[in-house]
This record gives sequence, structure tokens and C-alpha cells, in this order.
Amino acid sequence: MKVYPDPGAALAGVLKDGMTIMAGGFGLCGIPDLLIGAIRDSGVTGLTIVSNNAGIDGAGLGLLLETRQVRKMISSYVGENKTFAQQYLAGELEIEFNPQGTLAERIRAGGAGIPAFYTKTGYGTLVADGKETRSFGGENYVMETGLFADLAVVHAWKGDREGNLIYRKTARNFNPMMATAATVTVAQVENLVEPGSLDPDHIITPGIFVKRIIHAADAAKRIEQRTVRKRAA
Repeated sequence: MKVYPDPGAALAGVLKDGMTIMAGGFGLCGIPDLLIGAIRDSGVTGLTIVSNNAGIDGAGLGLLLETRQVRKMISSYVGENKTFAQQYLAGELEIEFNPQGTLAERIRAGGAGIPAFYTKTGYGTLVADGKETRSFGGENYVMETGLFADLAVVHAWKGDREGNLIYRKTARNFNPMMATAATVTVAQVENLVEPGSLDPDHIITPGIFVKRIIHAADAAKRIEQRTVRKRAA
């Protein structure tokens, strides 16, 4: 049975110090916040986190930074988290920056069993330092390696009890490829339905990739930067 009663139970026996964890979502949209909270509560340390961003202070992956459970971040955009900046500048946190598309492809490649690939992005910049470069057809490329984690935590809009998942709009960012690129994938699902209820053509992540599920009916949906138009006089 894949459905667990709560986040702590879903992660029991999976978490360990020094492991690599992928966390899906984009900004605060589509992040597995309940599972991140359970990781914090478990007390595991020395984590390497693969995520597009680092949450914000007090939310998302920011919770793990505040408790200093993270050793290294493999990310693209981390500019919304002051705690992250403070720890990095103090030499307390290691960072591996990636162009956003490169990060997505590294994860996709890891899930597909592709150990490395070549891309133009980053050639001739600091991103390429220490990496193999080659020329193809007169164009220069830098080699990037695929990423694979011990654990992936993802958020889905709808899923069934067999682990078949559907994501919605911006929340689809990074969640689908991360679900394929880890030894164990645990999903929090807003709308949990019975097998056979989902249109097979709408399923994005097949259940074969998902080992454990929790129902997250009341998952928070925060806004990072609320922007509003001034009222007319």
C-alpha cells in the first residue's frame, strides 16, 4: 500500500544524514511543503538539496536552512532567501549554481539513465570552470552530468492510490522530472482518488515511479511577492 497517514510516516526509514534530496516546485508554487516540514522534524543533517530555488525565510526549503540541516544546494535561483545568503557568505553552505534549463535537463537526464550531455549554455563562463568542453559542428559545448538523488519529494494536484500523478500549471515545474530521478519518490497529493478515476492521457507521472503518497488536502498556497495594481481614484 502506497498511501501513508502523515508526512512523518511516509518518510520513516527513508531519511538519513548526508543524503541527497530533490524537492520539486517553482518558487513557492507546487512545493512539497508538508514533506519538507517532516524532513525538518526528523533532524537529519548534512543534506544535499537539489531544487530550483531555496524557498524563502520561514517557508519551503527555508525551514531546513534555518535549522542548518543543509550542507549543499544544487540550484538555479536562490535570491529570495536571506538566510541562504547569510550562510553562503559565511562559508557555512556550499552552492552549485546551474542555469535553470541546465538544471532541469540534468535532472531529466538522471531519471532517464543518461550520465552526461553537452550544452552550449554556460560555455566560456564560470559555469564551465573545471568541466569538459568539446566542439561539435564548429560550436562549443560544455559537458554537464545527470543528477540522481536518494529521495525526491514532489507535490501533485491530483493522484490515485497507485501513485499516478497529475500536476497543474506552474506547479508542474521540476516535479515530473524529479519524480523519475530518485531511488525513492514520495508525493503529497491535493486530490487523492481511486485507481481508474484518472484519464490515462492526463497522467504525467506514472505510478511506477512513486513509492509513497500522502493526502495533502489543505496544502498551503503562498505568494512570494504579492503585486497589486493601485485602485483608480
